[in-house]
Amino acid sequence: MTNSDQSASLPKSWDPSEHEAGLYERWVDAGYFEADASSDKPGYSIVLPPPNVTGSLHMGHALDHTLMDTLTRRKRMQGFEVLWLPGMDHAGIATQTIVEKQLAAEGTSREELGREAFIERVWKWKAESGGMIQGQMRRLGEGVDWNRDRFTMDEGLSRAVQTIFKKLYDDGLIYRAERLVNWSPAQQTAISDIEVKYKDVDGELVSFRYGSLDDAEPHIVVATTRMETMLGDTAIAVHPDDERYKALIGVELDHPFLDRKIPVIADDYVDPEFGSGAVKITPAHDPNDFAIGQRHNLPMITIMDKTAVVEGTGTQFDGLDRFAARVAVREALAEQGRIVKEVRPYSHSVGHSERAGEPIEPRLSMQWWVDVSSLAKAAGDAVRDGDTVIHPKSQEPRWFDWVDDMHDWTISRQLWWGHRIPIWYGPNGEVECFGPDETAPEGWEQDPDVLDTWFSSGLWPFSTMGWPEQTADLDKFYPTSVLVTGYDILFFWVARMMMFGTYVSNLDLGGLQGRTAAVPFRDVFLHGLVRDERGQKMSKSKGNGIDPLDWIDRFGADALRFTLARGANPGSDISVGESHAQSSRNFATKLFNATKFAMMNGARLGDLPAADDLTVADRWILGRLDQVLADVDAGFETYEFSKACEALYHFAWDEVCDWYLELSKVQVAEGGARADATALVLGTILDKLLRALHPVMPFVTEVLWTTLTGGESVVIAEWPTPSGAPADPTAAQQIDDLQKLITEVRRFRSDQGLNPGQRVAATVEGLDALGLDTLRGQLDSLARLETAGDDFAATATVEVRLSGGTATVAIDTSGTVDIEAERKRAAKDLAAAEKELAGTTGKLGNEQFLSKAPDAVVDKIKARQALAQEDIARLKAKLEALGA
Repeated sequence: MTNSDQSASLPKSWDPSEHEAGLYERWVDAGYFEADASSDKPGYSIVLPPPNVTGSLHMGHALDHTLMDTLTRRKRMQGFEVLWLPGMDHAGIATQTIVEKQLAAEGTSREELGREAFIERVWKWKAESGGMIQGQMRRLGEGVDWNRDRFTMDEGLSRAVQTIFKKLYDDGLIYRAERLVNWSPAQQTAISDIEVKYKDVDGELVSFRYGSLDDAEPHIVVATTRMETMLGDTAIAVHPDDERYKALIGVELDHPFLDRKIPVIADDYVDPEFGSGAVKITPAHDPNDFAIGQRHNLPMITIMDKTAVVEGTGTQFDGLDRFAARVAVREALAEQGRIVKEVRPYSHSVGHSERAGEPIEPRLSMQWWVDVSSLAKAAGDAVRDGDTVIHPKSQEPRWFDWVDDMHDWTISRQLWWGHRIPIWYGPNGEVECFGPDETAPEGWEQDPDVLDTWFSSGLWPFSTMGWPEQTADLDKFYPTSVLVTGYDILFFWVARMMMFGTYVSNLDLGGLQGRTAAVPFRDVFLHGLVRDERGQKMSKSKGNGIDPLDWIDRFGADALRFTLARGANPGSDISVGESHAQSSRNFATKLFNATKFAMMNGARLGDLPAADDLTVADRWILGRLDQVLADVDAGFETYEFSKACEALYHFAWDEVCDWYLELSKVQVAEGGARADATALVLGTILDKLLRALHPVMPFVTEVLWTTLTGGESVVIAEWPTPSGAPADPTAAQQIDDLQKLITEVRRFRSDQGLNPGQRVAATVEGLDALGLDTLRGQLDSLARLETAGDDFAATATVEVRLSGGTATVAIDTSGTVDIEAERKRAAKDLAAAEKELAGTTGKLGNEQFLSKAPDAVVDKIKARQALAQEDIARLKAKLEALGA
């Protein structure tokens, strides 16, 4: 069957919905994405950042997953044994919240069910409703090894969690202490920093007076947005060098509602320029105050219960929730005459629980902690020593700022869903950690708390491969090759993986010790956020979010993937809108139509003829192909996806479709050896182009490449290498000259109002001297010219300055143009150009304007002036040619 016949097997047009699902299942069934740990090929591995089991695919996921799929598909084609390992996170708080809401709707609660029954209910929900994102990953075309799908609560990962917890505990790196944490009153648990989202809140700043109401007696004014916390004040702090308060340092002032003295202390933390220069200190309800309280050995008084209701103060405010108490305290102080300024509105940033949506309450709480000092140093040293490389390098200072000043990590959560802390308490006060192969004595009670989700996900790169057992997967695929994630979680998940990865590599467990690089991944690629087309962050409240599944339904997975990859560069945010998706869909359609057209014109694979047997156009396009492949390789190797995609897009659309296919029509029409050579060049170009595009646009390239080549699948095809044709700068220059000449003739035709398909008689001079004589057929075809007859009379000429001289095209437009209408149109355009020239010249002659305007603005006006001058010259010449 010829390629012309094969092209008939292609559908009339490209409709992604008819192909994507079937192609993906064929790839999975064929085992293309399954990794073989016993393979002799070099290993390449990525572990999927585990999405929450409660989640669904959003644009951030779509970007992450597209980039990882692009990398792994390319490496597979390059001959690597590729493991892309999928999985999901149990998402402690998020999952527990969903199931608790279901129970509440049924009129019950987790407390009524009891712990064991509640956990069973969560597993049931996970089996029935969890993991929706997996089906969405298939829609996107992700080449993960589904046979290795993992879950952070499965048996193997639970064993890894218990193993590393016990080792850290035995090494003195896990301890229990009462400290300040982010507390969620709605969920009644400590939450991690990453689960706290800050947003501006309209509140009120209230200034009130401690001490005597007599100005002659000791007193001091402080301000706060959280009036209720003054019930827990244990000091007032001023700067030690503040002359206003030096006499008050050491003085004790009465609390307005409590039988408690409030000392005035000196601390360098206080900014004497802010407000009154004095601040109230509530160590048990503010992180900065907690640090001051530790330095000065202040009492730390908790004034709220776990639901943020005031309790234990012995005042009339007990029993009020924090917001009601805020108002009541202010009103009571006002009655005492202690409000010294009118209450004024005050907008400030307040941390909110990501899951419950309520303001978090800093709370003094007994929790389990990880001493991160040595772990964080190892994570920092891994980057300093080059064992792990961060892309872009500009993110390194943020990394070092974080790991070099990391605070101890609270890892306990007051939840039931998650990895239970393997600490047991004996009847006589014993406290002991038991590992996965140990059993607590009868009568001992296990700690009721569970571990922070980030603890188990911090083990993800090696626990998913079987650690602490020594496995073939660890030997082959660990350390992983690259971590792809957003820069916004650099400090949370990435740092924890680096800490645990460097730690376990120094343990005599699981065969990881002695690795040349004790790191979980060689590279960290940090991409930016996906924003809307105006550059705004996507959010539900703004209504500017985009559902990637909607785009897949409307434009196809290839269009979504190409849109995201085309915008992705290290550390840079991506702005996308519907116009971008439409453009990418149009690109897929263009690629489909161009390949089908080329196959109908005989495009086929085979050895290329010798360079001497190729036309100028053939040699030019092969040279461009090799340069583009080099650019694409460079882009992908440095995670500059945008550069790689831009190179492929412009080569495919601007050079192959817009120029070479048109130039090749003339060569094919000649028949014989010329047509055979062109067919082979077309086949070579499309074969390599489709393979190079495949990692980003897997579906359309699969259909086209298998039809073009007869190959089994482009998924397992070799990554394209240069064509082998020698570079030909002369051919490149000749085609550049030809393009300029054709473009100028086309512009002339447009100016004259000629129908684009209308042929006009013309003579051409200067082609021989420029070495373009062999391209006269292409010039005539693309510029819609025809050979002049004996009665030819030129009515206009187009002169184009090219690299080696001037080409002159004389054209007979008689009978093809409404001369009077063209005169009027040209005169109108000339008047507009002259007005533009006068305006820009006036601005550039205004010294006052030039002294104030930014350079970029001045440069833009200069460019407008130059363009107006060119238009005037062109239009005057046109009018002269029209006899005006």
